[in-house]
Parts: sequence; structure tokens; C-alpha cells
Amino acid sequence: MKLDVIKLDGGKAGSVELSEDLFGLEPRADILHRVVRWQRNNAQAGTHKVKTRSETSYSTKKIYRQKGTGGARHGDRNAPIFRGGGIYKGPVVRSHGHDLPKKFRKLGLKHALSAKAKAGELVVIEDASAEGKTAALAKQVANLGWKRALVIDGAEANANFKQAAANIEGLDILPTMGANVYDILKRDTLVITKAGIEALEARLK
Repeated sequence: MKLDVIKLDGGKAGSVELSEDLFGLEPRADILHRVVRWQRNNAQAGTHKVKTRSETSYSTKKIYRQKGTGGARHGDRNAPIFRGGGIYKGPVVRSHGHDLPKKFRKLGLKHALSAKAKAGELVVIEDASAEGKTAALAKQVANLGWKRALVIDGAEANANFKQAAANIEGLDILPTMGANVYDILKRDTLVITKAGIEALEARLK
């Protein structure tokens, strides 16, 4: 498929041929869901923790004699039945991450790119270069109509563009290796440089 290439000032810069293997697939929600879930689970901290009866700070002395009280038998005040005692089977520090085959992760990225292309939310620009001035870049972005956009550059993101984009709400830039399904789907517009297209084709071939 062929797509027009534009400059940041809105001018035309020719066209580019996009690979059907990357941008021409029929997007599948089940694949995208599995990859996004894998990403978000890996990002989850999993630092929730409660104290068990061996970790609470009460005495371990037997609170009253075993027999003859008319009440239930108890060992110490750390039992879960008492206020301030340990929690039974509560959450502990753990990883929420799970494995997902590398081929499936690649497939998910292809489907995310194809989803943006099919929805008409894919823009190809000649390059992502700026003078490092936020005001100038913000004006260009507003003129192009990008409200929530992700820019994918080549092997390394342009340092001046990154600096200028840092304070623009809704605009993010990633190098090709940082491109991921969650960030692509989260934005309304996906912007890829010509260098980014080449790098993505090399990464996902």
C-alpha cells in the first residue's frame, strides 16, 4: 500500500510504499488484547503485602489455659480471628507478569500497525527534526491537527525533537525498538518517520 509522506510544516514530501505484512493485515482484537494484557501485567508492581500471623507484633505466649474456660482454645493473639492478628491468605509481593512467545509479540505489533493504517490514523513524515523549541513544534503539531499522537522515529529518536516535545501534552516520541502495542493503540494518531518505517520493517521481517 502507498501512503503520502508529509513534512512537519504540512508540505508534501513524496510517497512511500508500505509493506502489506506490517500495515495490510486484518486487525484481530483477540491478538491485540493478549499482547496489551501481557504488557500491562509485566508493568504491574505487585508490591501489595499483608502480615501473616508469624509477622505481627503480639506476644506468642499462650493467652489462657487450654481447657476449662468455656471458650475456644487459642495459642496466641496473632491468630487471624483477633483484632490486630495476622491476615490469612492475604496478598504477598509477587510478579503479575506471564510469558508470551516472541513471535506472538511481533504479530501483535503488526496488527497494531495495521489497525492504525486501516482506521486512517497513520501518518508518515519525512523526519522528526526540530530546533529544540517547544513553542515552534507545538504550533506545527496544532496546524497538523495532532491531539494525542505517538511519533516513532528510527534507531534513535532525534534529541532536539524529543526536547521540544517534552512539554507538549499528548505528544510522545519513541525509537523503533521502543514501539509497542499499548502505546500505539492508546494514541489517536500514529506518526512514523521514513527512517522509522525502514527500521520497523527490518525489526519485524
